[in-house]
Amino acid sequence: MSVGPETVRKIARLARIDVPDAALAPLAGELSAILGWVEQLAEVDTEGVAPMTAVIPTRLRWRDDVVSDGDIQAKVLANAPAAMSGFFAVPKVIE
Repeated sequence: MSVGPETVRKIARLARIDVPDAALAPLAGELSAILGWVEQLAEVDTEGVAPMTAVIPTRLRWRDDVVSDGDIQAKVLANAPAAMSGFFAVPKVIE
């Protein structure tokens, strides 16, 4: 597939990228080369190849589904500018 300077100008406008006119022709060549490579990938026979999500086999690590508060209330409240009774203290807002 061949991409021309007008197509590059349209893509740049849609992407809201300012591309100078002098850069349109080189970008057209680069985009054409990329699309040519993608067309080569389409020619590869993938029949019998199982889809995969990663190139290495991975397994999910399971953990017990236990509800906890994290036991770090003091550490969290240490970052607060003000705390009262174990909660963040904020100024009262009345409209």
